[in-house]
Amino acid sequence: MLSDPLKLSFLIGWAIYAFVIYEPSSHRFRRQKVAQEHSRPLDILHDMATLVAWQVLPLVYVFTPWLDCANYHLSWWAGWAGVAALACAILVLHAAYRALGANWSPKLDVREGQRLVTSGIYSLIRHPIYAGMWLWTVSQPFVIQNWIAGWGMLVLFLPLYLIRVPREEAMLLQQFGEQYHDYMRGTGRVIPPILRQTP
Repeated sequence: MLSDPLKLSFLIGWAIYAFVIYEPSSHRFRRQKVAQEHSRPLDILHDMATLVAWQVLPLVYVFTPWLDCANYHLSWWAGWAGVAALACAILVLHAAYRALGANWSPKLDVREGQRLVTSGIYSLIRHPIYAGMWLWTVSQPFVIQNWIAGWGMLVLFLPLYLIRVPREEAMLLQQFGEQYHDYMRGTGRVIPPILRQTP
């Protein structure tokens, strides 16, 4: 199964994200207390469904033939373009998690002692984790050339993004007020603004 270089590339990228980027932040998160909880049961359900499309189905595709009936084949350069986009996604996610540090949370909540992070990659965009996820979503159909495991993430991540981000920004405006409002004016949501206002 892992003689396929695209499958191997996905597995390496997944392992870097899971064990180098996500796990240390998850460990810190579990030790912190929630000050304000904004997540709803539907959020958790949507998160789990997206996780299945993002990680479980591709791993099933990599390690088993169960989804082979839905395979398609792209040219070699398209596959490696996908690997390049996946590498960019990992770099963006690493920069975002590193900048957030103890302020990271996988849920819509405010942690005790949470501060507004505006440095590093957050000086350019407000939601670099979502930007990294978008890069991953775009790369996946090129690296995972399967209609189910490759495209499933787009189907589920798009509505999650459209629903979650406005609620997250409303929560941050409520928590940080004018400070976050000013921050919004100088940054893009997931794409850096082309033109900056000069002070």
